[in-house]
Amino acid sequence: MTSDQPSVWAHRALPVATGDRGTWSWGITRPAELTSARRELRRGLSEHPLPTGAGEDDVDRLLLAFEELTSNGLRHGGSPIEVQVDGCGRGWLIDVSDARPGQPPVPAVGRDPALGGLGLHLVARLATAHGWAVTGARKHVWAALCPAA
Repeated sequence: MTSDQPSVWAHRALPVATGDRGTWSWGITRPAELTSARRELRRGLSEHPLPTGAGEDDVDRLLLAFEELTSNGLRHGGSPIEVQVDGCGRGWLIDVSDARPGQPPVPAVGRDPALGGLGLHLVARLATAHGWAVTGARKHVWAALCPAA
């Protein structure tokens, strides 16, 4: 990727989640709630079987992607932010929705990494699939993470 050619956070339908290994949901309005939700997700993951081949590194990647997408929703999305993580199939699906359906996610381009704004790029590298979609009056920014088989 060059600085004049941003990576695309594709407009794609939100995958259907089965929740066969747990589903966690939060309404988040403040950063402190994100911290609490991250702790709750880590606890919840320890109470459900991990996908085949998944280890603690995969859980850490999920938690990082969860935090990046949710913090982006808090900064750039319209309140209320709703977050759902589903343990399904071979991995997890993170869905962060907000009340700004007309504002697509835009990855930072040409910015000094010290200034931040690289969360979408990071999540795209961690995810096996990612995208965004509009359902009703909500924008959904999502990422699917599956451990390497």
